Amino acid sequence: MNVSAIEWSDKGLRLLDQRRLPVEETWLTLEHSDQVANAIRDMVVRGAPAIGITAAYGVVLAARDALGASGAGGIEALRDAMQRLGESRPTAVNLRWALQRMGAILDANTSDPIAALLQEARTIHDNDIKANKCMGTLGAELIESGQSVLTHCNTGALATGGYGTALGVIRSAWACGKLAQVYAGETRPWLQGARLTAWELVKESIPVKLIVEGAAAHLMRCGHVHWVIVGADRIAANGDVANKIGTYQLALAARAHDIGFMVVAPCSTIDMNTPDGESIPIEQREPAEILQLGATTVAAHGADAWNPAFDITPAAFVDAIVTENGVVKGPDSAKIAALMRSTDNR
Repeated sequence: MNVSAIEWSDKGLRLLDQRRLPVEETWLTLEHSDQVANAIRDMVVRGAPAIGITAAYGVVLAARDALGASGAGGIEALRDAMQRLGESRPTAVNLRWALQRMGAILDANTSDPIAALLQEARTIHDNDIKANKCMGTLGAELIESGQSVLTHCNTGALATGGYGTALGVIRSAWACGKLAQVYAGETRPWLQGARLTAWELVKESIPVKLIVEGAAAHLMRCGHVHWVIVGADRIAANGDVANKIGTYQLALAARAHDIGFMVVAPCSTIDMNTPDGESIPIEQREPAEILQLGATTVAAHGADAWNPAFDITPAAFVDAIVTENGVVKGPDSAKIAALMRSTDNR
């Protein structure tokens, strides 16, 4: 199956509205960059690699608006649009990385900047899919036949250009006949595990059982999990990992039960300018996401809520970081630096 959530057409950027899954599959066509920024902020699209790809196409739309009519005089308007895209979500480093790549194309002063920007956006998209499949192969090699895994949030084709990071490893392991069972945390408050991960796995007939987040440690204690496999929104230079809220407690429980903890992310998610997890900005979202379930209020009237979108897992609790350019076991500053040096030399 070839699940896709991001498509480019001459009319504009088409996004599968992930807020409506799995009840309905609705596609939105966005023609302007501010629409793209809003779509990223409002969770129409989510997942670090997918956000980066979407932002890259958003720059193309901004260039069409700014440069199509006013030529070089529209450069300032284009850069303002790029800044608004960059501010749409602060934690996922792929967003900034993609915009930097698009900015470098713009700085090259090509004779046809719109065409050059579109080609770069397509390259970012295509390379992400290739990287996902490579990570899938490398990560699956760490899993033994007959093992079961637990994953968190959604890290599949919906969160990337296609195939997936952590879910890409699960896809590859299933294709190799290694997996016995996949467990997925439902992932409050947006229920990405229940709505999106389960949707992808069911479509491919991969056995999935949903659990509430509070059941994870008990599931491990019962001996039903051999690996916890997650994605990442940013990896610091020392190997600390920012990922969907709830990841840190899974890492703690996995270590307590001697279960492997695998992080799967492309090298573009590694931010060498961020020394450690304490330096990663954590997005705080609206309390209403917790106090309500859709349009229905589920909390006592007058209650407030604390709603960080991500948490930080220290590198000491990570057994392996899987990238398209290799696997880092027991990550630390030296190992991450070596990986990135080898990446730069490729």
